[in-house]
Amino acid sequence: MTCCNTVTATPLTRTPYPFRVALHLYDTATRSVREFHPARSGTASMYVCGATVQGVPHIGHVRGALNYDVLRRWLVHSGLDVLMVRNVTDIDDKILTKAADADRPWWEWAATHERAFESAYESLGCLPPSIAPRATGHVTQMVELMQRLIDGGHAYASGGDVYFSVKAFDGYGDLSGQKLDEVQQGESLGEGKRDPRDFTLWKSAKPGEPSWPTPWGPGRPGWHLECSAMATTYLGAEFDIHGGGVDLVFPHHENERAQSNAAGDPFARFWLHNAWVTLSGEKMSKSLGNTVSIPEMLKNYRAPELRYYLVQPHYRSTIEYSDGALAEAAQGYRRIEQFLRRTAGSVGAVGLGEVPAEFAAALDDDLATPHAFAVLHNTVRDGNAALDAADSSKALELAASVRAMVDVLGLDPLSARWSEAGGNETPTRQALSELVEGLLAERQQARAEKDFARADAARDRLQQAGIVVEDTPNGPQWTVKDV
Repeated sequence: MTCCNTVTATPLTRTPYPFRVALHLYDTATRSVREFHPARSGTASMYVCGATVQGVPHIGHVRGALNYDVLRRWLVHSGLDVLMVRNVTDIDDKILTKAADADRPWWEWAATHERAFESAYESLGCLPPSIAPRATGHVTQMVELMQRLIDGGHAYASGGDVYFSVKAFDGYGDLSGQKLDEVQQGESLGEGKRDPRDFTLWKSAKPGEPSWPTPWGPGRPGWHLECSAMATTYLGAEFDIHGGGVDLVFPHHENERAQSNAAGDPFARFWLHNAWVTLSGEKMSKSLGNTVSIPEMLKNYRAPELRYYLVQPHYRSTIEYSDGALAEAAQGYRRIEQFLRRTAGSVGAVGLGEVPAEFAAALDDDLATPHAFAVLHNTVRDGNAALDAADSSKALELAASVRAMVDVLGLDPLSARWSEAGGNETPTRQALSELVEGLLAERQQARAEKDFARADAARDRLQQAGIVVEDTPNGPQWTVKDV
């Protein structure tokens, strides 16, 4: 993907009022919750570390994308336009190794898995980024950044490689809390390194590997260099939020910050980090073989149910994956869905209302989604009570409020994205729908023929199977009994 000088924000629905100065976010750099103010009035700028496209995405990969999607939606709801960059690392040691093992071209391997990640993001309701730059499309900007660092005495070339001099930058380790004497980059020493703590900006060409020309010889970029170049290309020397997983704090984000600041760029004003998804107490990763892929997940759960599971916990808390917890989250989503469909069937169309003040306060408090979901479910409970009491106006008001909340969370069951007509059902639920609709049609036919015994028998069969049927002015509405 080639670079450009200007980027237009992805069009999103904005609220008609100016940005509320209420949002507070935990900044890893200062280890404190700070009040958020955008650097440029009216626009928030975000850079999110995207995928290294080496394989099929799993739920650990997409959790961060969903967390930052909720943040983005909340910023828009609060009155800001959002420029959001989510990069693609399409050249990397792991990509080269796996492509070679599969006897496939590295670029084809990367492109194939880039599409898999984009499909996973889209299937789980992530808004598309303003731009998704690929590392291979920004070598020119990387060369320019390295030249600035060399000119400033913060980097040096040796034998076709280029290294960042860690001890030449005051404040190295401040983001991650690393002590300079204990720094280990996790990369090979390299013949030309002056200090083992220095990290690689540019790797000299090796036989059979892709390479690009530079003033210091052909080669390919280091991981850390890629993100600094892409972030500043699209968001400028200073931008609001840099997000990524907690595993990226060191060395990746520490090194991004060091090289960008050393080059004279203020870079990110807030550093946000989401926690892991773990399985049996270990970070979910392909190397450990403990991954749960998105395609496999979506065979058993609907996409909004999986999204619910991954955005309900606080973004800085670890999710210990279990089938039981995911099933419970799916039930939570269905309670919201059933209430909104029940209201629409009984009272009429449900519009988007206002989010409750308590919900807004929760998200303004460092995206406290557990509290926000508690407000959401309390409103659903009150709405069902209003329906039971035949208080139509109250039920409709509460349903509109529920829709406003789930809209912010990207979970609105009545939206075009998640409506059952949109083809979001799992094969299991599609089969259930066909069976239930068939029995309901049989019941309706029996009632029309005044064969009430046959109609009651059809309803009894549904109830025995755990299907709740409610007759409404718009016809019978069915839900699965919440157990």
